[in-house]
Amino acid sequence: MNVIAALQAVVTATPFDGEPSDAELDAIQAEMPLILAEVDLLDAQIMTIDRPASELDTRRVRRARNRVLAARRDLTNRTAGGLSVPGGAA
Repeated sequence: MNVIAALQAVVTATPFDGEPSDAELDAIQAEMPLILAEVDLLDAQIMTIDRPASELDTRRVRRARNRVLAARRDLTNRTAGGLSVPGGAA
């Protein structure tokens, strides 16, 4: 029978503090325009779930989709242009 207590010191040698690193926070900050655009798109789609979409709803969803695409394009151009996002996210 293997004793787990002997391995416990190795497993818990570096305790996880639960906080994101500075690099992770920087990556999140760089992606924030895309995150907010996706939230707006989700809100626009949720509004049309339980009722038929009016012309206004259709325009709202289309504009939100265009904002998501523009945010993705901007983020991709920013990371592909040599300004890599710290932390490797994106």
